[in-house]
Amino acid sequence: MKRIALKPLKFLLPLLFLVTLVSHGQDTIPAPIIVDSVTVDSIAVDTIVIRRTVDKIYTPKKDVNLQIPKIDFKKTKTLKKGFQRFRVPSFWETENSFGINISEVAFVNWNAGGDNAISGLGFLKFARKYKFSNFQWDNNLELRYGLNAQEGQKLRKTEDVIRLTSNLGFKKENNSRWFYSVQLNFNTQFSNGYTYPDRDTPISRFMAPGYLLFGAGTSYITKDEKFNLYLSPLTQKSTFVLDQDLADSGAFGVDEAILDAEGNVITPGKNHLLELGILITNNLSYNIADNVELKSRLNLYSDYIKSFGNIDVDWELTLNMKVNKYISTNLGTQVIFDDDILFDVVKDDTGTVTNAGTPKIQFKQVLGVGILYGF
Repeated sequence: MKRIALKPLKFLLPLLFLVTLVSHGQDTIPAPIIVDSVTVDSIAVDTIVIRRTVDKIYTPKKDVNLQIPKIDFKKTKTLKKGFQRFRVPSFWETENSFGINISEVAFVNWNAGGDNAISGLGFLKFARKYKFSNFQWDNNLELRYGLNAQEGQKLRKTEDVIRLTSNLGFKKENNSRWFYSVQLNFNTQFSNGYTYPDRDTPISRFMAPGYLLFGAGTSYITKDEKFNLYLSPLTQKSTFVLDQDLADSGAFGVDEAILDAEGNVITPGKNHLLELGILITNNLSYNIADNVELKSRLNLYSDYIKSFGNIDVDWELTLNMKVNKYISTNLGTQVIFDDDILFDVVKDDTGTVTNAGTPKIQFKQVLGVGILYGF
């Protein structure tokens, strides 16, 4: 409702005066009557108030559905997981996995012959990834150890790996997939390695060898992070041989000991070898089919000073086939070539090396079925 007040104006006075004469049927001007009025030029005029009521018109839109919605609970499902409390979002992504692979063969009155055997391989993997703005920090720790027990023989080692990888990257633009990166790699083993059946002379130990690579370069990482390429034109490679007997023999490329004519050590062998070169690493993950994943890890390194162009290769290829949440099958191969690792070394009775040996391609193949558990 609106209220409109019309105050008396000078140009309305003659009209109001004429209306008053007609209404009273008189030819003379009556005496003024004062009724809540305003005096204008000695003439009293009442205030006129006009009220107008406007009804609101409501027209619903044609596309509005005013029907009552139909509720049906037939297709609802119960919650598979219980109530989870709210947690403050973190910039860290974590992955923890533990697994055991077992393979076994047994014979009873088997005409073709054979020895009963069982093999076991245990592994742990810890991954920590930090993402914030244009920074990304990837950390991975892998531990693997395997043993084989065969009838009539002692335990033999089949797998022995300690591997740590850390990569810190920064990119200038949000939509770019190229990072300025700093990367650290460390590899060694848990226990002694032997050339079976000889168990008296170890050919490798913990931190003999141990490899540490540290350098800077650039990385290309796809959006789904299934492809990672790292290029470092400047990488320092340190080879540690902390077992003095292996260091004296010049194992894994370190300077060997200097002996006298009777074979006594005059100058002990070096425990550390430092190299500077170029490093290329690649990690690839590809889903061949549902629950079938192919993983590849490739490291290529060449030293600038000692033997530039001679490339050290470490290539690991693994095919993971997941049966269900806890059971998986994997087939893996690994190829290693390092010209600092020599085979068929020949020594005389005094311990003097008469043939330094030659580098060879190292190949390993593993097939296992086991349990995989993430926590």
